[in-house]
Amino acid sequence: MPHTQTRQKALRQYRLRAHVYDHELAAFEPIRQRAIARLKLQARDTVLDVGCGTGLSFEHLQRAIGAHGHIVGIEQCPEMLDRARARVAQQRWRNVTLLNTPAEAAVIPVQANAALFHFTHDILRHPGAIRNVVGSLKPGAHVVAAGLQWAAPWAWATNCFVLMAATHSVSSLEGLGQPWSRLAEQVEEMEVSTTLMGGVYIASGVVAR
Repeated sequence: MPHTQTRQKALRQYRLRAHVYDHELAAFEPIRQRAIARLKLQARDTVLDVGCGTGLSFEHLQRAIGAHGHIVGIEQCPEMLDRARARVAQQRWRNVTLLNTPAEAAVIPVQANAALFHFTHDILRHPGAIRNVVGSLKPGAHVVAAGLQWAAPWAWATNCFVLMAATHSVSSLEGLGQPWSRLAEQVEEMEVSTTLMGGVYIASGVVAR
C-alpha cells in the first residue's frame, strides 16, 4: 500500500480510537515501562516520542529526564494529539513540544539523546520516517521500539491475538515478522527481546558514534 494511503487509513483508525486509546493500551503498560528503561535516559536529556498518541509515555519520560529535560512528541492524528495536549496542560509540564505531523515530514527542532517508538508499526515500516528521526539524534543516542509481531508458527493462539490486535491498530501487516528490521538498518548494537508468548517485541539500538 502506498505511504499516502497508509497514512490516511491510519488517521481514520486513530480518529475513531482516540477516546478509548488509553484504555486499550492499559494492558501493555509494563511493556512501555520496560521500553523506556532501555532508553537509558539521564536528567536533562531530550527524547523524541515518535507516534506519541495521547501522551501515555510522557509521565514515565518526565521521571527520567526531569523538569530540565525536553520531550518532543510527534503525532499525525489531531484527535490523539489534542488528548496529549490536554495531558500536558493538566500536569503543567513546560518542557514538552508537540508536533502534529507525520514522522517523515516532522521538522524536529532539536538534536535528541533518545527516541521511542511505542506500538507504532506503520511508522517503523516507513523508511523516510526512520531516516528523519534517526537524523535528528545525537551520536550514541539510544533508540527503542516496541510493538506487536508474529510469534512462532506453532503459537497459533498468540498469533490469533496478534492478528486481531494488528487489524485494529495497523494499516498493513507487512513486516510483522520483524517490525524493527528497517530501524536495524539505521542503528547499531540492535538487541531484540520478546514477551507475551512471542507476540510482542522490544528492540533497542544505538545511533552510530
